[in-house]
Amino acid sequence: MSIYDLIDRRRSVRRYQETPVSSESVRRIAEAARLAPSACNNQPWHLLIVRDPQTRRALFPGAGQAWIAAAPVLLVMCSRPSEAWVRRYDGKNHADIDVAIAMEHLVLAATEEGLGTCWICAFDPQHFRDVLKLPADLEPVAATPLGVPDEAPPARPRKDLESLVTWL
Repeated sequence: MSIYDLIDRRRSVRRYQETPVSSESVRRIAEAARLAPSACNNQPWHLLIVRDPQTRRALFPGAGQAWIAAAPVLLVMCSRPSEAWVRRYDGKNHADIDVAIAMEHLVLAATEEGLGTCWICAFDPQHFRDVLKLPADLEPVAATPLGVPDEAPPARPRKDLESLVTWL
């Protein structure tokens, strides 16, 4: 499948089957995130793979979305801002940008594996930090359930290309 087909096929899935996800699939998905580019190749991220149902349920109150605990795996991508490249002109730390690139690699790899994801940033990072017992240098940035979809969401409407691109 071409990368363009893969991008077109990706959907935000909110209902999952109870079917377990193989360790091999999870490893390939994590490897895709590992291979993501980052500013100065600093790779300022850390991926948590949460299989434990009790931990997934404990994270729910911090996100307010019960379906995040329904998938057999929850992936939580954290940044290490102290390891990220900082733009010298304005001091912008690129940790979140680098994490987003790694997350997109992860989401596309999951799609290639026939698995569903739904990128989540609307959660209480302190709650996630507490439940996952994260060290001070890790900041939870994004999460996604991972599992076999139990729905086939339609494509969401997108803005037309001309409204998003300026040709100079």
